[in-house]
Amino acid sequence: MDNKEERIARAVELFKSGYNCSQSVVAAFADMYGLTEEQALKVSASFGGGIGRMRETCGAACGMFILAGLQYGSTDPKDAAGKGENYRIVQELAEKFKVANGFLKCRDLLGLDKDTKESHQPAERNANYYAKRPCAQIVEEAAKIWAEEMEKRNQPFSK
Repeated sequence: MDNKEERIARAVELFKSGYNCSQSVVAAFADMYGLTEEQALKVSASFGGGIGRMRETCGAACGMFILAGLQYGSTDPKDAAGKGENYRIVQELAEKFKVANGFLKCRDLLGLDKDTKESHQPAERNANYYAKRPCAQIVEEAAKIWAEEMEKRNQPFSK
């Protein structure tokens, strides 16, 4: 994939094929960081449904944060400046996500009651699922925000 539009479309395609929101965002950009699609899918698998279907931080946003770690994450435990810069970027991404979607929390994005206990079992993906959930659009928006981050930093979309 050589451009922003292809990456964004791939994220939506992955989601619509059954991958969770986080997997869809991460896998669409995985090759840029030397990851295979399978590695990206495994690394991001637990973040779907607002982290393990607990309806906390949106999995698509978590996908962006995983990508931020791959792009900017510090590997030196004493690198306070590097850690701080990564956190600054994550906070900036989170704010852009909230502006675009209204919320950062999965439960709020889906309009779920805060007291509703969710099963660990994923919902069946069918026409009704896609019709009543905004998740495909949220995945698209998260991929777009990340792609714009890459453009801003002059990061090429192909490796």
